[in-house]
Amino acid sequence: MLCTFRPLLLELKHPFRLATGVRTHTNAMLTTLQWNGCTGIGEAAMPPYYGENHDTAAVFLEKAAQWLKNLPPDWEINRESIAGVMENIDALAPGNNAAKASVDIALHNLWANITRTPLWQLLGVNPDLMPPTSFTLGIDTPEVLREKIQDAQAFQIIKVKLGTNHDQDIIRTVRELTDKPIYADANQGWTDREQALDLTHWLAENGVKIVEQPFKKHDLASSQWLSDRSLLPIFADESCQRLADLPQIAHAFHGVNIKLMKCTGLSEGFRMAAAARSMGLKLMVGCMTETSCGIMAAACLAPLCNYADLDGCWLIRNNPFELPEMKEGKICLTAYG
Repeated sequence: MLCTFRPLLLELKHPFRLATGVRTHTNAMLTTLQWNGCTGIGEAAMPPYYGENHDTAAVFLEKAAQWLKNLPPDWEINRESIAGVMENIDALAPGNNAAKASVDIALHNLWANITRTPLWQLLGVNPDLMPPTSFTLGIDTPEVLREKIQDAQAFQIIKVKLGTNHDQDIIRTVRELTDKPIYADANQGWTDREQALDLTHWLAENGVKIVEQPFKKHDLASSQWLSDRSLLPIFADESCQRLADLPQIAHAFHGVNIKLMKCTGLSEGFRMAAAARSMGLKLMVGCMTETSCGIMAAACLAPLCNYADLDGCWLIRNNPFELPEMKEGKICLTAYG
C-alpha cells in the first residue's frame, strides 16, 4: 500500500478566541492511500494545544508509510482488518493521535471506494438517527458575534465558547440575536466551583442545554462536584481523549465528547461510543477545525450520539472539498450514497 501526505494550512474565516488563546489558522495534513487501483483520503487536523504540527505529523506518517507498504498482496480490507492495521499503526509511536486518525480515515475511505458502498452503510449506522449539529461561536465582541450569527443560518443549534469573566454578557448578546438552543463550552476556563454552579443554573434559564469541560482537564474532583449538582449535563472534552481514559473520567461527567482527532479515528471512536454507553454516559461527536474530509468521517459516528458538533469545515475559508449537504441542521449521510 502506498501512503503519501501533504500539509495544509486551514485559514479561519474569523479569529477564533477561546479561554486559552486566539487562533487564525490550524495545521492539517491530508493522507492518501493507494491500494489495488483505488484511493482513500484521510485528514489530520492539529490545533496547537495537542502538540501536533506539520513536522511531527510528517515524521510519524513516514513511519506509517513504511509499515503500510509491507501489507501482503492478499490483504482484504474490511472493518476488522482496518482495526488490525490501526493497532499496528498506533504502536509505531506514542501520541500523534491526529496523524493516526488521518490513516484510519483514509483506510475507511479506501474501503468505501473499493466496495463502491457508502461508508455509513458499511459501518451499519442509521442516517435517520443523525442529530442536528451545532455551529460554534468563539469568544468575541458583540459586533463580531452578530456577524458570525449570520453564518449560522442553516444550523438549529449554537455552540458558544465561554470560560471568561464575562460569560453572562456573551450569552446575553447571543440571546439578543437568536432564540436557538445553545451548547456552552468553557474550555477549562472556570476555576471556582460555587460560581460555576450558579452560572450553570443561570445558563439553564437562558436556553443552554449542555456544558463542556468546565474545569482543567485533570481537575476531575471539581467536575464531579459540579456534575453532582448541575441542572445541565456536564461533558468531558479535554479530560477524555482515548478509550483508555473513559474508566478514569466516567464518574466525573454526564457525557463525553468523542473526536476522531483525539482518539485516532473511527476504529477507536466506535469502540469509545460503545464503552461510554455501557458506562451510562451520554455522547457527543465533535471536531477540530477540519475540512469536509474529517467532518464526513465523524458524521458516520454521529447517529450513535445524542449530540453533534461537526461544524469545522464551515469555519474555514479554504476548504478543498465540497461542503456537506445539510437538511434541517443535520448533515445528510444519504446524500453520499
